[in-house]
Amino acid sequence: MIKIVKRRSSGKIIEIFETREGLSRTIRRKALTKRKVRSSGRDNLGRISVRHRGGGSKRLYRTLADLGGVNNTEAKVISIEYDPFRTARIALVELSGGRKGYIIAPEGLKAGKVIKCGDDTKGRKYERCQLKDIPIGSEIFDVEILPQSKNHMVRSAGAKALLTAKEGARVLLKLPSGERRYFDERCYGTVGQASNSEHANITIGKAGRKRRMGIRPTVRGKAMHPKAHPHGGGEGVNPIGLKYPKTPWGKFAIGKKTRSVRKVNKNILKPRPRKKRK
Repeated sequence: MIKIVKRRSSGKIIEIFETREGLSRTIRRKALTKRKVRSSGRDNLGRISVRHRGGGSKRLYRTLADLGGVNNTEAKVISIEYDPFRTARIALVELSGGRKGYIIAPEGLKAGKVIKCGDDTKGRKYERCQLKDIPIGSEIFDVEILPQSKNHMVRSAGAKALLTAKEGARVLLKLPSGERRYFDERCYGTVGQASNSEHANITIGKAGRKRRMGIRPTVRGKAMHPKAHPHGGGEGVNPIGLKYPKTPWGKFAIGKKTRSVRKVNKNILKPRPRKKRK
């Protein structure tokens, strides 16, 4: 659920919040949480490698359990909780052996539900199984890039991929970006859609809310001095003075392909469509 707040200020601020109704009360579990040291966008030499990062509220990182490596098990959902590091909700589950862990909660999952994981599943909703066991046309999320890999895709709020075809030992998925990519049939995925699909309707509304999220202000290149940005300098309101826009490091910002040909993934059947400039 979302909540709209209209401020009575001269700026006519409209903010949209998440009400977080139906979530369980968050209880810190030391075995499943840890403190994450912030780099504020600095590398190991202390230099800024990612701009516009720093500050923000303190948060605890929740570690997720990988149910893909646990075959033929049942997990009972204890609670649905909020995670400050993710846009989707997380669910606290208890495995048959008594071990507890967090997973990304599917849309519509409730506390008390029992979900299955492993080879004996039939690809039903909320179940986590290999892609070869999921019927064609199903919606899935939290997909492994490679079998038994720690790198997953389609995990943000409301995200879902569509299983369109099976070709031998490969499975073709249509990702949320529109890209069509082949995956190994042994990769695990969760049937359904990632929770908190209303996250796309949130409006930040004001700069202070961004600062609490750990995002610092962004400044136009034209407003900088020449040593800080190629667009900088000049008296008053001037154009950038270049034939094409450039990044702060002097590379072309629009039109030039920067991805190496050797890094193009052979599993990509159709790349994601490019956004049209307004």
